[in-house]
Parts: sequence; structure tokens; C-alpha cells
Amino acid sequence: MTWRRLGRIALALLALLLVYQLWLFGWIVYWKWNNPAMTSFMSEQQARLASQHPDDEFELKHQWVAYPAISPQLKRALVASEDAKFLQHEGFDWEGIQTAWEKNLAKGRIVAGGSTISQQLAKNLFLSSQRTPWRKAEEAVITVMLEAVMDKRRIFEIYLNVIEWGDGVFGAEAAAQHHFGVSAARLSRQQASQLAAVLPNPRNWSAGRPSAYVSTRAAWIRQQMRQLGGDSYLDTLNNSRQAPWAL
Repeated sequence: MTWRRLGRIALALLALLLVYQLWLFGWIVYWKWNNPAMTSFMSEQQARLASQHPDDEFELKHQWVAYPAISPQLKRALVASEDAKFLQHEGFDWEGIQTAWEKNLAKGRIVAGGSTISQQLAKNLFLSSQRTPWRKAEEAVITVMLEAVMDKRRIFEIYLNVIEWGDGVFGAEAAAQHHFGVSAARLSRQQASQLAAVLPNPRNWSAGRPSAYVSTRAAWIRQQMRQLGGDSYLDTLNNSRQAPWAL
């Protein structure tokens, strides 16, 4: 195979990669104003559950609700537990990533992720649950796109509506109904902290019937929520910066 032919193959692969990135970017622009009906991760889980119940017509529990219809307690709980610097960073919390790396190195296994809310949303929207170098690289690219196109409130609104909170349970409304029998708007501070406490393993831990570990973590999250502040913090989020490429 000649160098010229290798060059042509490389250019063709680069062109395909560029087209794929433009396809992703197009969806992100579309979702700036339109709500995703399904995500890649939701599709993956639906296929898994359908294969486990071949005789049933399985449907995910998921109901989109607007940002104002979600309890402020849940918003504070998730930022406190998942991404305390959500308003400050532009997609990546480098200090958090370094801390997670050091913890994983010390334990000899992955015990901390360090992913921001924006990174988690990038993965859920487009990628599989497999942990590969390619997926992490693509996650980073998508995160940059999200932060460039959407403001923080829109990123958070989509995140709140697509995050997994149980086997086949997605989004704040379905989670509130499934675990506590209330709407997402009526979640209490304790309920919100318990929902945040089960992440990132909502299929292994129950928010509605919390183990000792979940209860302890929920109590820690409530302490962190107090440090974030009350409505003043959410006002800051509601008035967060516009994305640099806002359309």
C-alpha cells in the first residue's frame, strides 16, 4: 500500500469523523430549544430490560417536566453532591478530576469519577455506558459543544430530566413518583438528598428505602446544600451566563 493511498484513507476517515461531529453538534443546537424524547443511555437500558422481559411490552418510566416544576431542593442537592463548581467551570472541573485520579490510584480501582454535570449529560445523551478511551475523548468533545451552545440552566434542565434514578426510571418526575409518590415539584429536602445520594449507582441503591450508606451520604449532602446557600444560589443559576455561541 502506497503512502498516497494511506493518505487518502486517512483523509476519508477524518472526513467521516468531521461529519459525525457535525451531526452531534446539530442535535445539541436542536435540543437548545426542544426536549430530548430519548437519550442513547435510555435506549441502551430499554433494550437491556426488554431482553430480560421478552414477553412483556416494556416501557421506561419517564416524564419530562419544565425546570420551574422541579423542586429547588433537588437542584441544590444534585449540585452539592455531583458538581459543586457547576456555575464556575466551563464543562470540566480540573481540580475534581485530579482528586478523583488520586483516589482511584490510591485504591487501585475506580472509586471516584470526577465528571461534571455537563460531562454526565454528554455521556447520557449520545454515548454508551462502556468505559473506553474513545468514549472519554468523545465525551470531552460533546461537553465542549454543550457548554458552547447552551446556558447552564438549559444544561441542568435536560440533566434533571434524563438522569437515571432506578431500573428503568429516568428523570426527576418519574423518580419522585417512583420512590416517594409525589411530584418532582413537591420533593422535600430529605427526599431530594436521598435521590442525590444514590448516584451514580441508582440500580444498586434505593432512594425510597435507603440503606445506612445512603442515609449517611444523604446527611452529608444536606450539609453541603447549606453551604451552597438558599434561593440566592438558584437565582445565580437562573441568571447564569449565556453560552458563547448562543443562537
